[in-house]
Amino acid sequence: MKSNDNFFAQVYQVVRLIPSGKVTTYGAIAAYLGSKGSARMVGWAMNAAHGLKDVPAHRVVNRNGMLTGKNHFSTPNLMQELLEKEGIYVEDNTIINFENLFWDPALALEL
Repeated sequence: MKSNDNFFAQVYQVVRLIPSGKVTTYGAIAAYLGSKGSARMVGWAMNAAHGLKDVPAHRVVNRNGMLTGKNHFSTPNLMQELLEKEGIYVEDNTIINFENLFWDPALALEL
């Protein structure tokens, strides 16, 4: 097993816990997992997650609330459509009211 496999599995465990109608960031997940500088690696995990139906990858965005992973979905608008089904509004590829919708795993899941 590659070390990335274990890290990706940990990322997916966290992403599965993001409540509907909330979003988090690559960096927040990395920090929660004790790898604060690994936001890009969380992004790689999310890019590889789209075949996993139980991982809501659409709820993970960049630190500014932008849908930077949208091109990895089956259609360019699918990420936005999934968020909007949960009551999250997006304008110009950025979540409206991001600060109030942000879910911090470090606070929600307290180690």
